[in-house]
Parts: sequence; structure tokens; C-alpha cells
Amino acid sequence: MTHLEVAKQAACQAGAFLKEHFGQPLDVDEAKHHDIKLALDRESQDLITRVLLAEFPDHALYGEEGVAGNQESDYQWIVDPIDGTVNFFYGIPHYCVSIALRHKEELIVGVIYDPSMEDLWEVEKGGPALLNGKPIQASSRTQLEESVLFVGCGKDEATLATGLERFGRASLRARKMRMMGSAALAMAYIATGRLDAYVEARISLWDIAAGQLLIEAAGGKTDLVEIPGQADAWSIVASNGKIPIEEIL
Repeated sequence: MTHLEVAKQAACQAGAFLKEHFGQPLDVDEAKHHDIKLALDRESQDLITRVLLAEFPDHALYGEEGVAGNQESDYQWIVDPIDGTVNFFYGIPHYCVSIALRHKEELIVGVIYDPSMEDLWEVEKGGPALLNGKPIQASSRTQLEESVLFVGCGKDEATLATGLERFGRASLRARKMRMMGSAALAMAYIATGRLDAYVEARISLWDIAAGQLLIEAAGGKTDLVEIPGQADAWSIVASNGKIPIEEIL
């Protein structure tokens, strides 16, 4: 099987596993003020790891719940086993599985699966962005006044201040604002034309890797700036590539 086929298989199996447990009593591994870690996060990543490494045993895997495989490999799977864990925990059906593959420093495969809607986004480097097998395109909107924006506000004082300032500026300009709780789905929505931009001052690589490739294949644009001193943490500006998103930054 190809890299993409195996990634889709892993995402769909993990998604089915999560859907089975959605709305059930859940074991909490760790509860912080702004976040929750579930046993299901680990179990979902373990499932994904088994599927991917069974087919590609010499590959590396880097996920929200830790690493596996051969960390010296040029091929690295980047995995978020539940993006939107807090949504999942509270019974809000807006969460997904995100899987990307990086060869050296280049993203070559991206898959995002939303089990609640049974929406499967997929992309290979150089190929089209697809939703449930059909080509998708970022929106053609060019004005902030006709756009729907997602501005993340972060979890610490600095990123919260930045996010709230941006949210205020954007609220005065955009048609509507949304804060939905899943960065990966936000990026998939931009690729599909459901949203026009997603901006956040700090986000982790596993949240955005698959979405970055998806947006760019769908005609949109992503700008990432690495945050010094924090491993694989980035600020992100993702959009359809047509609205003047810089005016709210």
C-alpha cells in the first residue's frame, strides 16, 4: 500500500475507535486548567502507530502522545490522535484524527478524518486536495467583510493577549468569527471553503502538519513562524490566500 492509503486506513480505524467511545464515561489521565489528556488519546495513538509501523517499520513517528519507530529515519509520521480532546470529553462532536508524513523537511502526505461527520480529507504532495474522494478548493472570497475567521487565543498570558487583540480587530471586520476547538479541522475547513482563515499565536506541529499540505494543495496559503526555545511550536496564519488577513494581525 502507498503512504497515503496506509495513513487513511490508520485515521479511519482510529476515528471508528473514538466514535465508539464518544459520549461514554472517559478515563482522564491529566486535567489542567486549559486542557485534558484522556486515556483515549494514548490508545488512539497506539492504534495509529500499530497500523503505520506495521506497513513501514523503519519509519519514525512523532505524536502528541510521544514517539515511536526509528527516530533516525528520513520518514517521520506526525500524529494528533484526537485534535479537539476537550470537545470530545464534553460530548461536542467536533474533533478529528490528523496524520501527516514528512520526508526530511518536506510534507508529502496529509490526512484528516472527522468521525462525527464521516469526512475524510486527503492530500499527497503535488496532487489535489480531496474530501471524501472529491476535489476541493479554498474559497474565492477576497474581502474580510465577507469572510468567516477562526482566531485562536492560546493558553498562556502572552498568546491570550495577542489572540484577544486579533479577535477584537477581526470581529469589527469579518462577517462572522468562530472559535471551534480543533486547529486541524479549522485548516480542513479552509481547504474546503467553509472558513476563510485561521490564526493562532502558538500551536503544535501535530495540530497543523496535515492541514498545511491540504490548504496549499487547495489553493490557500499558510505562514508558519517557529517559536524560539519551544520544540515544534509555531505561530500560524492560514487563509484562502485571497483575503487581506494581515490587516487583523
